[in-house]
This record gives sequence, C-alpha cells and structure tokens, in this order.
Amino acid sequence: MWMAQSFLNRLIPAALGIGTAISLIDSSIYNVDGGQRAVIFDRISGVSDKVVGEGTHFIIPWLQKQFIFDVRSTPRNIRSETGSKDLQTINISLRVLFKPDVDKLPWIYSKLGMDYDERILPSVGNEVLKSVVAQYDAGELITQREAVSREIREALTKRSAEFNLLLDDVSITHLSFSQDFTSAIEHKQVAQQEAERSKYVVMKNEQEKRAAIIRAEGESEAAKLISQALQSGPGFIELRRIEASKEIAETLSKSAKVTYMPNTGNIMMNMNMGK
Repeated sequence: MWMAQSFLNRLIPAALGIGTAISLIDSSIYNVDGGQRAVIFDRISGVSDKVVGEGTHFIIPWLQKQFIFDVRSTPRNIRSETGSKDLQTINISLRVLFKPDVDKLPWIYSKLGMDYDERILPSVGNEVLKSVVAQYDAGELITQREAVSREIREALTKRSAEFNLLLDDVSITHLSFSQDFTSAIEHKQVAQQEAERSKYVVMKNEQEKRAAIIRAEGESEAAKLISQALQSGPGFIELRRIEASKEIAETLSKSAKVTYMPNTGNIMMNMNMGK
C-alpha cells in the first residue's frame, strides 16, 4: 500500500510536468496560411518590423504574440449621399477591391489596428465621393459616368496609399437621383420624343408635298408632249392604238377563259387557191 501511494506521488507531478510542457510547446507554435502574413508583438521591444510569411513559426509564450493579417484582395462597398454641382442629391455606391501593403503591416497594426479597413475606407471613400461628384452636374454624371469613375478611382487610390492600403479596382455600382429630379428627367425625355415625332411628321408631309409637285409637273409635261405630237400628225395616234392593241392581246392570251382562234377567212382563201 505504501509503495502504491509513493508511486502515485511521483506519477502525478510527472504527468503535470508533461502536460505543462505540451501546453508550452503548443502555445509557442503558430501557422501562417496561404494569403496571410503575421506581425509579432513583443512585450519588451514592441511591434517587430519583420513581417512573417507563410508556414509554421515559433514565438516565446506570454512574452510574444502573433497577429495574422489577410493580404488577399477583399471587396468592400462604400455608399455616400452627396450633392452635385447643380445642387441635386446624389446617392452613389462604390465597389472597392483592397489589400494592405505587406511591407507596411507593422505600421498598419501599430497605427490602425486589425480593423484598419473599417477605420479608413468609409471615411476616405466618402471624402473622395463628395469632392469628385461636386465637380459635375447631374446630367454630366449620367453622360460622363466613365470619366467620373476614373477620377474617383485615381483620387481614392491616392488617398488610400497614404494609409498603406492598395486598391486593385474601384467601380461605380449604383448612381441615383432624388425622385423630383428623376421625374423631371422622365418628363424631359417624353417631351423630346414628342418633339422628334412632330419633326418626323413635318418632314413626311414636306416630302409628300414635294412628291405631289413633281408628279403634277411630270403629268403637265407629258400632256404638253402629247399635245405637240397630235399637232405634228396622225402618226402618234396610230402608234398609241397599236400599243394599246398589243397590251390587250397580251392580257387576253394570259387568260384561261379566252381561246385564241386564227383568222378563218384567210384559211378558206388559201384552201380555194389550192384547188
């Protein structure tokens, strides 16, 4: 009994020691996955300037702590309500693809923290949208959307770089106006369509008028030529009679109800002459 108790007294501290060692080993190892980087904070020296890459790494438990950053491009939507140059209320939304500058991760952690995107992008995005949109009136925002988008992208990229954020893409996903302005645009479009329709009707009537004048002039000229032909002799009348007879003969020959018979008088004459 005494021997068993002595064995247990030795076994328990050994097990506790092994458990403590395993816990220390486990807390001193960390992994950095693909698309991630780590920044190390040391209780004595502060944030290390070295950025830790992918793989398995060691730290000193309690004294050091790792902070993992995702360095892949991440989408974010930025919305803003602002005013145009002609004082119209504009609702605009952007889709931004951003990522941190890997070499500046220690600075980002020290100055901005892990939620750096929440601190920077909404405020900088609203600032840029308001400054750019204010340079255009509502009509230009519609007709020059590509130029507006390009100017927003350049300005937002420049401002984000001041905080060591890199933008891969910036695009306008939504652009709308106040209800009163939208209604005014619709009424204007309807009025323009009506004006174009009226213009077309006027042009059509003008063309029909010109066609009628040309037709009347042609008929007058034809009558004049016929009159001159009649005055020159009966030949013109005879020619028209032959042309009319030819047209009648062609029409009758195409009819299924009309049978063409040759001149029988001429046939009998030929037969008599044969005798």
